[in-house]
Amino acid sequence: MKTKKKYLTPILFFAVFEAVAVTLWLTKDNLFYLFNFSYIGFAVSLGVFLFIRKNKHARRITQLLVGSYMLIYLGLICGENMQIEGFWYYLFTGVFEAATIHYAVAKIFGPLLFGRGWCGYACWTAMILDFLPYKTPQTPGKKIGWIRYITFAASLIFAASLFLAKVGHLERIMFWAFIIGNAAYYGVGITLAFLFKDNRAFCKYICPVTVFLKPMSYFSLIRIKCDTEKCISCGKCRKVCPMDVDVTDNSRKRKNGTECILCMECVKNCPKDAL
Repeated sequence: MKTKKKYLTPILFFAVFEAVAVTLWLTKDNLFYLFNFSYIGFAVSLGVFLFIRKNKHARRITQLLVGSYMLIYLGLICGENMQIEGFWYYLFTGVFEAATIHYAVAKIFGPLLFGRGWCGYACWTAMILDFLPYKTPQTPGKKIGWIRYITFAASLIFAASLFLAKVGHLERIMFWAFIIGNAAYYGVGITLAFLFKDNRAFCKYICPVTVFLKPMSYFSLIRIKCDTEKCISCGKCRKVCPMDVDVTDNSRKRKNGTECILCMECVKNCPKDAL
């Protein structure tokens, strides 16, 4: 019975995504949404299933399936700008589709349920950065997280300026903004990773999307919790955490609590199954 119950989680994840898929398909009268969210739901559910089966590549499989799909298919082939400037673009045009739906589900309201799971399982920038050698930070964290607010403001100003100036061919501009923006993100992310010896330095200090993700993930329903009766304070969870989160503290105000990407490295490495 216990074995069957633990497999309810991936089924539940798939059911939630399928509900979103069917709802958007029927309300928007567009079959694409059925395919899109069904595919993402399958990828996420597969990752959860593989994690339950103790497959060490579970998260990376989901990350590659979702990240490459959004980067290559939606971005490069379909020409959709799924970066933050694409969100502002669709928001200013008053259209609730593409990037606006993506942000609403994955980065604004979704984190109330699954925190920063996007960063751990779907982000196409982190998908590449996670191939670099510094899986856990080798140097102390830097107090430069304020840079994310500058990049956030820059994306808003860029999109708003195009509308205020009534620039033509906006869709084409957004496509090239996606190409150039991604190239810049990868360049900066890889440089910071080697400079700070931390694969996730870009996520911690530069990424503008975290301005949405961090406050919402504070209230996340799905979060890592510690069974203090089992915990022996060995510190292994802190050593393997790429975001330097103190998961032994169950309070919402724990150190770097809104940085947790649900990568489950702490859970896999806990010798007492306390997480």
